[in-house]
Amino acid sequence: MKLSWQGVMPALLTPFKSNDSIDFLTFEKNTRAQLKAGVHGLVLGGTLGEASTLRSEEKSELIQEAKILSNGTVPVIMNVAEASTTQALRAVTQALRDGADGLMVLPPMRYKADSRETVHYFQTIAKHTDLPIMIYNNPVDYGIEVTIPMFEELLNCETIQAVKESTRVTSNITKLRNEFGSRLSILTGVDTIAFESLMLGADGWVAGLVDAFPKETVAIYELVKKGEFAKARNINDWFMPLLELDVNSKLVQNIKLAAQATGLGTEIVRLPRLPLVGLERQKVEEIIHEALQKRPVL
Repeated sequence: MKLSWQGVMPALLTPFKSNDSIDFLTFEKNTRAQLKAGVHGLVLGGTLGEASTLRSEEKSELIQEAKILSNGTVPVIMNVAEASTTQALRAVTQALRDGADGLMVLPPMRYKADSRETVHYFQTIAKHTDLPIMIYNNPVDYGIEVTIPMFEELLNCETIQAVKESTRVTSNITKLRNEFGSRLSILTGVDTIAFESLMLGADGWVAGLVDAFPKETVAIYELVKKGEFAKARNINDWFMPLLELDVNSKLVQNIKLAAQATGLGTEIVRLPRLPLVGLERQKVEEIIHEALQKRPVL
């Protein structure tokens, strides 16, 4: 499948059963809701997918299931987040074998590589595969920023085609566009500034709260692209307290709780994560409840 890096691409949750196995029935329910809402791609095994806890065979199963559910209508993208280049190449080979249409690649995990090491890491992966690649640029959470000079080197690799822009600096979208034009597709990766990012010309949105609210997320994207900014802003204004659940250290627990409230998931997480409790849980439930009470009619 030819991959077009645009539109809403949910960073899908990985639902679990109480026995710690993957809950594929819930995965199917959520994925079908995403597809029905009109998403443009499916991203597996990211932070919200609890990637660090997934075994390689589980990642394979998720790709294969997503391919069956999407039935060729949207691309299936697998996240690659590994500690070493060798492990990353092994993960890329497996993703290709399992049928992934593209890759989202993080910088080396657990080692703060410098710019030379980071570029070499991404280049080595790009030369290893024909699968199109989206670089995940998130220095806030992962401590490594992919700068414009680094992208100048990376874009010599044809397979590197997009960036998940999560620096939280919206002016980076304009800078990247001015520098690289259409050569680099830009997808915003921060829910709270997705509306602004799309207004600035981002090609798409790798979204989090879409796992609980797919229709609203797709509506914002489509309205912005149609130039109906006031309508998009009204939805975004309602959405903001929920979107803030994504920029939190407990984003997985928060969004799983929201997905449970909308009937699209369960709050079960994989250890060492634990479900929310006490005042922390109460605050999140209050945000979700109030949002559901005021949920816009689309």
